[in-house]
Amino acid sequence: MAGSLQTSLGRFADAMPTGSPAPLEAIGILGGTFDPVHCAHLRLALEVRAALRLDSVRLMPAASPRLRAAPEASAEVRMRLLEAALADVCGLEADARELSRPGPTVTADTLEALREELPDVSLCLILGMDAMSRFDAWIDADRIPDLAHIAVAERPGAAALPRNGATANFLRARRCDDLDSIRTAPSGCVFFVRDIPTLDISATRVRSLRARGESIRFLVPDRVHDIIVNEDLYAHQR
Repeated sequence: MAGSLQTSLGRFADAMPTGSPAPLEAIGILGGTFDPVHCAHLRLALEVRAALRLDSVRLMPAASPRLRAAPEASAEVRMRLLEAALADVCGLEADARELSRPGPTVTADTLEALREELPDVSLCLILGMDAMSRFDAWIDADRIPDLAHIAVAERPGAAALPRNGATANFLRARRCDDLDSIRTAPSGCVFFVRDIPTLDISATRVRSLRARGESIRFLVPDRVHDIIVNEDLYAHQR
């Protein structure tokens, strides 16, 4: 994978067309298990959307993430909770495309499908520091910069990114501080979004509180809270 990432750096100049018209839209993509979706997910999406001036952000639940434990709730339940959370949030959308594909979730395949649908739109994959630090372990990571930009959300207390190796070299070559590049090129850059406010919420904590019979109010959106409680979801930890 390190060799593939290095090879992709050589294609960077070709991914930055000159004199091209600005894309009509800039769309962010935020993946995760959303097991369940909580307020920190939504705040992150809103903060990155505002910082990068994106037209919208699509939140995409993963069916079977390769680098983390399998979700506790079914795909149908997680998607229903996500749709409830986003019902009245302007600029945030739920996208179920990864739930319909068999096998482990491969981000490059998702972006390729989106690129086929939206050839003239700027796509921006939103990652946290932890996900970015493991980027060279992703399947077909070298394909991603040809399909989308990457936005790395830097939050206080997050683990530092590697200073050496394939991922470090990739970040140095692709980093861009000019936010106008999101509108003038459909892919190819890495942007760092600094000082994202931290909400100390995790899906693990939400599930643990539910399993102990404790309240999860104000950790998840009200609609999500009501569905979880009324349908007795996450009440028994695996």
